[in-house]
Amino acid sequence: MIHVVLCDDHAVVRRGVRDMLSESPDIEITGEAASYAEVRDVLRTKPCDVLVLDLNMPGRGGLEVLATLRETESPIKVLVVSMYPEDQYAIRCLRAGAQGYVNKASDPEQLLAAVRTIMQGRKYVTAEVAQMLVESLSKPVLDAPHAALSERELQTLLKIASGKRLSDIAEELMLSPKTVSVYRTRVLEKLKLTNNAELTVYAIRNNLV
Repeated sequence: MIHVVLCDDHAVVRRGVRDMLSESPDIEITGEAASYAEVRDVLRTKPCDVLVLDLNMPGRGGLEVLATLRETESPIKVLVVSMYPEDQYAIRCLRAGAQGYVNKASDPEQLLAAVRTIMQGRKYVTAEVAQMLVESLSKPVLDAPHAALSERELQTLLKIASGKRLSDIAEELMLSPKTVSVYRTRVLEKLKLTNNAELTVYAIRNNLV
């Protein structure tokens, strides 16, 4: 039996994933969480072989969950299921410790195959991501400027690009407006941009939103 914990801040998404995976006789959903704090509590009290993890959550996000699991040398395998484009986020997640990456728009059968694959100790990536990995081995890859952003900085960039105000971002990330302003300043400096409009254009041109 594969014990699976779901972590996504949207209850409707969790229900859909739960219903789909629960149809398989070899999978049991042992817990659900909507945030970093909740998933930590669930993983302490519920059996988990595979954590199905969203990247974009309130407070500390999915990459920080991956960092925590890596730091504690947890045996839990992580499958990231996100709406973000594979070409921008899959390799970043794999480098951070995930065993697989699936886009939320993928066929449900792909999610099931991914859970089973990583439970067997193998990585799960789509053909497109596999090709990207092969190309990165055969030739030097110049990372885009946003590859150097921390998760908090990346979250700030994405939320600004989606039209949200700093006060709204602060509330969603459970941070002070001053702290979010600091992240915005760092993003502008690292990307060599000057204002929110340029940040938005950058995000669109690089397929981040």
